[in-house]
Amino acid sequence: MNRIKKGDIVGRISYGKDIAFVVERIIKTHNSKFAILKGLTVRVQADSDLDDLELMEKVQVAEHVKILEENVTKRIQGHIQERKNKARQLFREKAIVYTGKILHLDGDKKYSEKSSRYYKKIGLNAIVKNIPERKQPFYVASLLQKYQPDILVITGHDGMIKKGSNFNDLYNYRNSKYFIRTVKEARKANLKKDLVIFAGACQSYYEGLMLAGANFASSPARILIDFIDPLIVAEKIAVTSEEKFVTIKDIEDELRGGQRGISGTGAKGRKKILWI
Repeated sequence: MNRIKKGDIVGRISYGKDIAFVVERIIKTHNSKFAILKGLTVRVQADSDLDDLELMEKVQVAEHVKILEENVTKRIQGHIQERKNKARQLFREKAIVYTGKILHLDGDKKYSEKSSRYYKKIGLNAIVKNIPERKQPFYVASLLQKYQPDILVITGHDGMIKKGSNFNDLYNYRNSKYFIRTVKEARKANLKKDLVIFAGACQSYYEGLMLAGANFASSPARILIDFIDPLIVAEKIAVTSEEKFVTIKDIEDELRGGQRGISGTGAKGRKKILWI
């Protein structure tokens, strides 16, 4: 008897259990059952017959989480020391630094919590809201009006329904249509014409997101991106001087898949320095 239930961490047997998934819900049809899955450490959504799923052993799950936490911790530690050195220099030079303000909408509750902790630890001014992907278009305008951010992150989980085909069919993507609508609503609100937008998740409809008005988006090669990749883009814009234009080449080496995972037209940095 298949004992897999909502909340279990599983792998797909046919894929060699290469990705750890959390079972979001189980759907029953007249002759079978299948599960809706969300990546534990990557921003992908998928579905699978229950017969193709197997519970991941605790040691396997721990290894996936360990790799993610080590990558995040390493990045945080490096940035904390770098920021301390810069802060000392600016203090001596009598300057006040204002980094760009970030509004981050995330469809995944656990990722939202992790993102909030990350921003706080590296000292960025960020508001993180856990909003399901399908609801993000209805909330973005009011949140932009309330928080007046410099940078907007629109993310969560995504994935292609028929992998490797129908790249230009919006309905072949699980959540790209919601991300695209959210970008359009953000641009329509037009509160800040220079608002910097990152949008997308794993295997998202990159071209559609860029046409909608994003500065950076995923995923040109329809590959997986890490939980932290959207945060890295937002961080780079937030801590770069407004006198410099940030391109994907400035960021690609820090991303899981480089320009194959995330690309874009770029944007001006949003850091301001006030000399006193």
